[in-house]
This record gives sequence, structure tokens and C-alpha cells, in this order.
Amino acid sequence: MSLENFIRAIPKVELHVHLEGSIRPETLLILARRNGVSLPVDSVDGLHEWYTFTDFAHFIEIYIAVCSCICTPDDIELIARQFLQGQAEQNIRYSEVIFTPYTHYASEHAIQFVDQLAALSRARDWATVELGARVNWVPDISRSIRPLDHSLTVADWAISGKDQGIIALGIGGPEIDNPPELFTDAFIRVRAAGLASVPHAGETVGPESIWGALKTLHANRIGHGVRCLEDPQLVTYLRDTQIPLDVSPSSNVCLGVVSSLAEHPLPRLLEEGLYVTINSDDPPMFNTTLTNEYLQITDTFGFDVDTIEQLVLNGVRASLLSPAEREEMEQQFKTEFSQLRDKCLQSGESE
Repeated sequence: MSLENFIRAIPKVELHVHLEGSIRPETLLILARRNGVSLPVDSVDGLHEWYTFTDFAHFIEIYIAVCSCICTPDDIELIARQFLQGQAEQNIRYSEVIFTPYTHYASEHAIQFVDQLAALSRARDWATVELGARVNWVPDISRSIRPLDHSLTVADWAISGKDQGIIALGIGGPEIDNPPELFTDAFIRVRAAGLASVPHAGETVGPESIWGALKTLHANRIGHGVRCLEDPQLVTYLRDTQIPLDVSPSSNVCLGVVSSLAEHPLPRLLEEGLYVTINSDDPPMFNTTLTNEYLQITDTFGFDVDTIEQLVLNGVRASLLSPAEREEMEQQFKTEFSQLRDKCLQSGESE
């Protein structure tokens, strides 16, 4: 037995994964064909080749094309169910899933937010009962949204769904020329309503984007944040406050934030004492899964079982569950870790 078996078997959580970016190639073709949407390719193999990104702008172009295939509430329920099935297959017990509601509302099909949320709720209820996989939702604002008043609409939608699994508001999309400060009013509104702030920052723009997310959006967590290392003062602040960074290594490589996994700053983030969680971001688009992320960083950086356990528990503790729920989950995970150590690492392989 081995550490690989241990990683595959352990319970996990995921805090940074996009619903629209989780669509499997097979599902995307089904949606495109039944909704009469023309894609540049018409096969699963072709989609994998199409997903070979050249830069962040190319990724956004593909992401928009994927979203164009989502035309009805039933489409949303389908992709949510399939996503949650995939999470359950990896023993991911709890996920906080980002989706971009205004994109579907502003499309030619104009899916109303209430219908989007109803579809997500059906999938959520099904997954809880049938899979034992829990999920909460994080609507996000695309940074390219204009006029900016539309961001307040998304904030109001998020507030309206507080009793249906919505726990936070995020922002995503192109960072360049779209600083966090543009969205201050929307985040003031949701924070006053008791929702958390989980913006993307520090991916394609450096420390100034992270500072903006912290100072003006009062981020509870930072999506990505890997470029914080460019500013020693920011590193000190993040270490002192222990604000989590939701790191997605394969995403950073595929989008050119770093040139290779071997050059990823993950080891340095940990050495600096920063709070890190591991995530898959847009898994099929980056040819990965959360389990694969753990396997790759273990292989690349030589992480041992203690480090893997700590990273998983970081995710539990950084989640937006209630303190009691986090404590219960942490204790359950620790119990299972111990049992799986005995089962998977009994030969003494722990690294």
C-alpha cells in the first residue's frame, strides 16, 4: 500500500471550484447538441485539445463558450448533479462551489436567478441524500460586468439565497483593469447581510489586487493569492492574520501564472507560514481533479502524510460552515486519517 492509496481514500473538502468550469467534455457535447449550440469541435478528444490554453484571455474565451451551452434550469441541475457525483467519487465530503449567475441571466436565454437557484437546490438536496456529499454555493461577479450597478444585482441575489445554501459572494474573471475596489458597494451590501467575502485576487495581477481584496472587500479568503510573495509586507500581513489562500496549482500552470508545477510557489507559501488550502478550480479544463492535485504536489514536492493531512484540515477549518460543523468534521476526518494510515501505510511508506 502507499501514500497514493491514502490520498485517494481520505475524506476531503474543496473550497475553490467553479460549477461552469466543472462541466465534463461529454456533458458539454450533450448540452451543445440539445440546445443547438455550435462549438469549434464536436468530439471529446477535440474538446481536450481545445482546452489547451494559450493564456488567460484564451481561457476566458473558452469559458464563455462553455456557458453559452447552458440554456435552461435543467441544464444547470444536470451539471450540478454530475459535478457532485464526481466530488463524491473522490470522497469530497463538502464543497463550496462558485457559479456566475449573471452570465446565465444576461444570455439570450435569460435564466432567472430564482430558477437558477431552484435548480441548484434540487441538485444539492439530491447529493445530500443520495451521495452524502454536502455543498454550499458562492455566486460571483464577473469583473468585466458593466455597468457596475449589475454587481449590486448579484449581491442582492446572493442575499436572497441565504436560506438556500448561499454562503458568500466572490468576484472572478479578468483582473487586469478590473481592481477589487470597483466592487466595494456590492461587498458592503452582502457583508451587512451576514455573507462572507471570497474574491479571486493575486493571479494575473500582483499584490495590489490582493491588498484591494483585503482592504476594500474585507476578504475572508483569497482565491489564488499566489503572487503575494512579490510583496514582503503582504506576506507578513497574511501570516499574521492567517487569511486563507485557496491555491489551485494546475490552474496556475495552465493559465501561465507559473511556468511549471516544479516552479509553483506552494512550498514557499508553506515555508512562510501562510494558510493554504488545495483546490482544482476548473478541473476538466485543467485536466485535473482535487485528488490529482494532492497526488501531483506530493510527487513534485515530496510532501509526506503529515503535510497532506494538514492541508486537508486547513480546508475544513477555512470553510464557511458553522464552528460546530467544522469541529465535528475535523474530528471525523482525524479519525478516518488514523484508520487509513493503518490500512494504507502499514508497510511504512509515508512519503
